[in-house]
Amino acid sequence: MKKKFDYDLIVLGSGSAGASAALFAAGAGQKVALVENGKWGGSALNGSDIPRRATFEFSHLYSEARRGSRFGLSSASLRYNFPTVVSWRSLAARRAGAGSKRPFEDAKIACVSGFASFLSPYEVAVGDKILASQKFVLATGSKPAFDNISGVESATCLTPEAALALPRPPKSVFIVGAGSTGCELAEYFAELGSSVILADLAGRLLPREDEEVGQLLGSYFETSLRIKVLTQSRVVAIEKLPGSGLEQKVVFLRGGQEKSVKTNLIVLATGSRPVTDFGLENAGVKFDKSGITVDDTLRTSMKHIYAAGDCLGGESSAERAAYEGALAASNLLGKTKNLRNYEGFIRVTDTFPSVATTGLTEDDCVKQGLKCQKAVLPLSSVSAANTSDFRYGFVKLLADSKDKLLGATVVCPSAELVIQEVATAVRHKFTVTQLASTPHVSSSWSELVHLAAKKLAQPKK
Repeated sequence: MKKKFDYDLIVLGSGSAGASAALFAAGAGQKVALVENGKWGGSALNGSDIPRRATFEFSHLYSEARRGSRFGLSSASLRYNFPTVVSWRSLAARRAGAGSKRPFEDAKIACVSGFASFLSPYEVAVGDKILASQKFVLATGSKPAFDNISGVESATCLTPEAALALPRPPKSVFIVGAGSTGCELAEYFAELGSSVILADLAGRLLPREDEEVGQLLGSYFETSLRIKVLTQSRVVAIEKLPGSGLEQKVVFLRGGQEKSVKTNLIVLATGSRPVTDFGLENAGVKFDKSGITVDDTLRTSMKHIYAAGDCLGGESSAERAAYEGALAASNLLGKTKNLRNYEGFIRVTDTFPSVATTGLTEDDCVKQGLKCQKAVLPLSSVSAANTSDFRYGFVKLLADSKDKLLGATVVCPSAELVIQEVATAVRHKFTVTQLASTPHVSSSWSELVHLAAKKLAQPKK
């Protein structure tokens, strides 16, 4: 090992977690190097959050405009220019900083491009360079994970990011996986006119959410967007069809029977797995297939190495990763160790209507053996449903016997904004009564939260 350290801290990965850790440490006066093997800014800026949100903004707007005749809008001849849509998505990502090292260079962080692999607990090799550091933050993210589907290697299957980068919408698309990403993509392609089939082994869409969420979204998909939803369906094989052009065959099991369908495009939205193949054994860092092992301060099995973001496995989001990155850097550099606290973080599915969850779901309470009280209000309970002429959705609030908010699920337009006040209440342990006493705009979707809180706060008979 080198006798002298090149840096106080080396951060592996420039995504939400790595960027947050590196900028925190640089702001604290540390000599920092940031290593990136892909595009600067990570997946949130370059492939997932920002590009997807920009794309879905367009598709939702286009879909709503086409249905605007109910308001008197003449949209029969409405068209879109897809190359312009692609350009808009790229512009939105660039504006957010995708692919740019400038924020890090401005902070005097050394930016190193290449794949980093540990040689020892204090050294990494990046190309022909060997860099030594006193401390490390691992923020290597995740990569797509494909289920055991025969023929995936030889067939033409796309990741969600690749599907959104297509030069034109496909005539037909089969999406494997009905989690958040799969549902978002299914709606996107359906809104643009593609024939869409969405399949998942689970019994409902969005299986991580409460049952009524998946049921409502499934009904909306089938009724309003003509998406064919195949729940309790296991995709077992994908076959190329000789001489059929772009068509491929998807073979799946449903109800104990083998069935198949032809489609132009197959998208695998089957989740991701943590990136851990960068010499962690040489660094003495413990990990397994579920991710890098850390304690509640985000310290790994080596006291000078911390980890954050998707490489930990489990639930993730850009804001959660950024929080972990800053926490890891703070704990690594400081004497006081703060424990991670995920209360109030929001899980969002960017469909229309969008789905947002914070705190515990009703399913979580059942699994944990917690007794909870609930109030559920449909969208039709507020005037916004009439002014917007939209009624697919609801608000559900959960509380314990002592009036403390446990969690919420919101399904409505802009659910991620409506749920924000509930997230604040959950994180800071507000009561249902306090939430109910907060004034709300009566003509907005947030009035649903007010009414649900009032209902939940009423004395129980």
